[in-house]
Amino acid sequence: METPPKVWGVFVVYGLAAVAIVLASMLAIAVLHAADPDLAPEDVLRGVHGLIAGALASSAALLGTCWIATRGLTLGELRLVAARERGRDLAVTILGVLALGQVLDSLTVLTGLSERGTIQSIRHALAGVTGPDLFFAVLVIGPIAGTAEEVFFRGYMQSRLRQRWPPSASILATSAAFALLHFDWLHGVLACALGIYLGLCTEATGSALPAVTGHVVNNSLFTLLTALVGPVPGFEANLVLLSGAGLMFVGCVAWIVRLKK
Repeated sequence: METPPKVWGVFVVYGLAAVAIVLASMLAIAVLHAADPDLAPEDVLRGVHGLIAGALASSAALLGTCWIATRGLTLGELRLVAARERGRDLAVTILGVLALGQVLDSLTVLTGLSERGTIQSIRHALAGVTGPDLFFAVLVIGPIAGTAEEVFFRGYMQSRLRQRWPPSASILATSAAFALLHFDWLHGVLACALGIYLGLCTEATGSALPAVTGHVVNNSLFTLLTALVGPVPGFEANLVLLSGAGLMFVGCVAWIVRLKK
């Protein structure tokens, strides 16, 4: 049997991934700036091309670090194969992610935080985007970034910590690490909530694939709807959405928890 990994080793890999993300993002900004020298670096970051390049850079850094750290491990050891989940369990996982996303989005509006943090910068970058730019934004932020983040955090980090720690500790530690890599307190809180739910789904089903699917669908729809429709305005509308999505999310969590029994 394989010797369980050292916990400190898992966090060293996480630290290397964080450094790789920063370096890759700086390189992406430099390349975009070289392509258009008249555009200031901060303006590069605000546009959709900067958003796409940054997401690609981060995804490449996560996947590259994960590939190096997991050489010799099987997909089964990383829980990147189908386990005991069924089609309806996958559907519930996705529905729960979408419901949680709406809950968090409505909460930011109701608390007056919707105009702060990197989430608002992302919304501005995507607002009104159409055509090829929208296609590549959905592709990169959805399937590519969503998969990369779940492969690293739920597939690698949570699965490896799970060999040393109980499920709750591995979920919380991985979710906190996921939040920190967003480099913004508000975006980090939202990411931590998402990470806890996806971590629970991973432990309940024995596979990280439902988390990958849920994350990809959530990111893709967020990108598409933000570009074409924008956030839902108004206190009353968001209060209704919060109530409905909250009930739906509670139901999804109850379903997922039942799978663990």
